[in-house]
Amino acid sequence: MYELPTSQFPSPRSRFSPSPRLLPWLIVGVVLLYGVLYPNLHVVIASLQSDAGWSLANYRQVLSQSIVLESIFASVGVSILTVLFCAAVGVPLAFLFERYAFPARRLFATLAALPLVLPPLVGTIAFIFLFGESGILARFAQSIFGLENSPWSLRGWPALLFFHTYTMYPFFYMLTGAGLRRIDASLAEAAQSLGAGRLRVLARVVLPQLTPSLIAAALLTFMTSMASFSAPLLFGGSVRVLTLEIYTARQRGDAGVAVTETVILALISLSALVVFQRYEGTRKFAASALKGATKKRQAITGGRARALAIAGGVIFSLILVLPVATLVLVSFASEGQWTVQTLPPSYTVANYAKIFSDPRASEVFLNSLSMSAIAAGAALVWSFCVAAVMARKGGRNWKRVLSWLILVPWALPGTVVAVSIAEAYGQTSPLLGSFILVGTFWILPVVYFLRFMPLVVRALQASMEQLDAALEEAASSLGARWWRRLTRVTLPLVWPGAVAGTLLAFVIALGEYVASVLIFVPNNRPVSIAIASELREFNLGTAAAYGVVLMLIIGIIMMVATRLERSRA
Repeated sequence: MYELPTSQFPSPRSRFSPSPRLLPWLIVGVVLLYGVLYPNLHVVIASLQSDAGWSLANYRQVLSQSIVLESIFASVGVSILTVLFCAAVGVPLAFLFERYAFPARRLFATLAALPLVLPPLVGTIAFIFLFGESGILARFAQSIFGLENSPWSLRGWPALLFFHTYTMYPFFYMLTGAGLRRIDASLAEAAQSLGAGRLRVLARVVLPQLTPSLIAAALLTFMTSMASFSAPLLFGGSVRVLTLEIYTARQRGDAGVAVTETVILALISLSALVVFQRYEGTRKFAASALKGATKKRQAITGGRARALAIAGGVIFSLILVLPVATLVLVSFASEGQWTVQTLPPSYTVANYAKIFSDPRASEVFLNSLSMSAIAAGAALVWSFCVAAVMARKGGRNWKRVLSWLILVPWALPGTVVAVSIAEAYGQTSPLLGSFILVGTFWILPVVYFLRFMPLVVRALQASMEQLDAALEEAASSLGARWWRRLTRVTLPLVWPGAVAGTLLAFVIALGEYVASVLIFVPNNRPVSIAIASELREFNLGTAAAYGVVLMLIIGIIMMVATRLERSRA
């Protein structure tokens, strides 16, 4: 009897399940629709609605208030000045540690990246303990000079710029250092052989090659400063910024003003993203065109120059280490004992015992670890889906749009992302029906995922760009199917970079406070909220102990990420 081949009949899987090739497209489309397009469009639409219907009444109301205009100019002004100050600190340090060799250079170069392990809120309280008007340095100065009042106040523009410079200059330091390791040293040598002086070589040869790195650092610093919340909240003083205005509007229940200010803040941040995209092609050209050898470090042999380099390194290291050391010191202080003394009068381990013995106190670490792990793991899977979609040939224009949409959540401040998700999914919606995301455990993992998934995507794309296309072509010519090429060729080569990006997203999510303070619920209270609660109750030792434990966790994870990055290189 003749039997029809079974291949003529589609299997139930092929009939009702998406093709493996279509699955990445489906995942990418769903995330962009639910996580990027719909929430942000919802906020824009909500800002255009008023009692009179569709109008610009909310914008006229908001922009007619002097305090809102002041907060807009203050946010932009603080961010621009932060970029300038961070560049003034980070770029010279990168040149010093990358171009010159002197005793303890490696130690000083490692300490220069120390602020990266300080989450914004933890760094803020460390600054208050050390530099505040009731901090250790102010009380020490009072006791030395016999002053009745503190000689300074950690308030206003100087305090914000000082803190932002301390915490954000590593962007310039790290990116400029990476750029110096990539540029072609033979170009500078050729210019010097033609009679150009050092300053002319620096201005006409070296800095143009570093322009993409400098622009990337400037825009990253600008966006981070625009998103700053902890520092303006705790010692901003009279400086009002947009993130605080949005938070205040939501606290008083003025949803219309909150969403309108959210759109204004988003427009400013997205403008920075457009500039970043404008120079993306320049960065790729510079990275691919320069193939020469890097410049070797020049040893500082002069006695006076060596002494100045070492002394400068020691002073700089003390400035970097002091806030961290202060945080560790205060974490052992007995609660309620440190009042007017320069240093805490008594010390105890009770603060750490409270954290690890009290189930409610230790629960916040489990919440932060689990939510950050969920967000980072989802970002890793998502990044491979994006890589699969972007790997298709052709479609340069839609790839550019896709890349821009992926970067939108990273360019937006945490306040904007949190408000857009809360407004879009705090009520019944056409996309989720009767399901409401706000008030559930999953609201923070979703926000963490949206905010930090561009970091993982960028890390994976950087690893993919370093792959030799001939490897996969050879595997394909030998009969290997797409899944075998993925598991046996692509994954082993890009895995270290992908995991390093995932760990970076995980680390940043652990200390996230800006978005968490707006939408957290009791069953997903993260460690950053616990630190803020202890500060409000004046439990300074417990707040510092939380910060030290969080800092140690971040430090260990960053060491793992660094090892993976080196293995990728």
